[in-house]
Amino acid sequence: MARHTVTRRGFVSDVGKLAFGAMIVPRRVLGGVGFQAPSDTLNVAIVGAGGMGMGNAEALVSQNIVALCDVDFGYVERSLAGRGKERDGKPRPDGLKLQEQFAKAARYADFREMLEQQQDIEGVVIATPDHLHAVIAKAAMEAGKHVYVQKPLTYSVHEARVLRETARRTGVATQMGNQGHSSDDARLVNEWIQAGVIGPVHEVHVWTNRPIWPQGIARPTTPPDPLPEGLRWDLYLGPVPEDIPYHKGYHPFNWRGWLDFGVGALGDMGAHLIDHPYWALGLSQPTSIEATSTPWGGPYDHPATYPQGMTVHYEFAARGSQPPVKLSWYDGGLMPPRPDVLPDDVVLNREGGVLFVGEQGILMHETYGEKPTIWPEALRPEALAVPKTMERITTSHELNWVAACKGQGPASSPFEYATRLTETMLLGIVALRAGQGRKILYDEASGSITNIPEANRYLTREYRAGWSV
Repeated sequence: MARHTVTRRGFVSDVGKLAFGAMIVPRRVLGGVGFQAPSDTLNVAIVGAGGMGMGNAEALVSQNIVALCDVDFGYVERSLAGRGKERDGKPRPDGLKLQEQFAKAARYADFREMLEQQQDIEGVVIATPDHLHAVIAKAAMEAGKHVYVQKPLTYSVHEARVLRETARRTGVATQMGNQGHSSDDARLVNEWIQAGVIGPVHEVHVWTNRPIWPQGIARPTTPPDPLPEGLRWDLYLGPVPEDIPYHKGYHPFNWRGWLDFGVGALGDMGAHLIDHPYWALGLSQPTSIEATSTPWGGPYDHPATYPQGMTVHYEFAARGSQPPVKLSWYDGGLMPPRPDVLPDDVVLNREGGVLFVGEQGILMHETYGEKPTIWPEALRPEALAVPKTMERITTSHELNWVAACKGQGPASSPFEYATRLTETMLLGIVALRAGQGRKILYDEASGSITNIPEANRYLTREYRAGWSV
């Protein structure tokens, strides 16, 4: 089956002056924060429209969805069919509007053809499997499009650094799809921690019940499944260097656990959970990372799936007057130890949460920063007295990005921040690949592992010819 290439040189050559002549100039350049586009709506393309991308699209129905790009429009149509009604049969206005928008939007299987052919696109939402995020986002930014990319932002540390540089250079508005970053509760966590309500924080525990998809399993040994009608499996593989035969276990949902396509539970939920301590404590990159796990799926030297459960211990240096921090990650149902100050009747939410351990007390919240609570209870009056110093976001995470695209304020989770969070998250995967029982030492300035040189290969990945970023 023929393969397309997506090198920057080839993409620019193919698009030529037409694409860059149509490049969107950031609105702050045209007329400052208050500049208004000729239209109040943003022309949006959705890449990966059948899953999470459809949810993002529904949050954007007030805008103009002009293009859809997906390798399996059969799956898109099946997902779209149920959007117009609630379970009780009542109509869903936003779902009906979504169906109308999808019906009129142009359709593409290849994102490069979409970027080349449809010049009215202003912003691109990317909600594909993880292995395609960076290659699509970079091409879209190079073409002058604002981008919203689902979490995890990238597949590798290398890709995170590339997207940060590309966003800086192109000046487009960017956002990662970690919606909890836009919540009021997330800002409350920041205010309480930075006000010192629980005292200096030396320790953080983060956990999730993911994976809720298969991991720790070997690659299928049965014959390949027939390709569903209309599925462009060659474009689904994209940068994957191997010609992996199609199996139902890869698409549409279970891809997260396969090394070829996803980055497991840490990639999926780290952007929702590590986000809050990373933000509130002003963390940068860890100086050391150590990871352990249950067995990988498949041979150790070439595994097919991530382990069923893993732990990661990150160590961060002191930041000014703030002390060093050890942050521990647990997934696959593994849980942190209960702190002594936590009342016996308080149950840790097994779906996921974060626990800040300070010198005077603890702060605990659920996934997305929800329901932050402080113990001992004697500290709560002080917490309630902390002023709200951070501006609240009154729209959805998606519409916050739209406002940034229109020059109406900053994005909540732009790539300048999101790439750094992603880099930290994915260093946990690197540490696990480097070998259990071995601590890797990381130098942020050079972006390299200093004590185990051979582990640096896990900071990036192999790419099919022409698909590298």
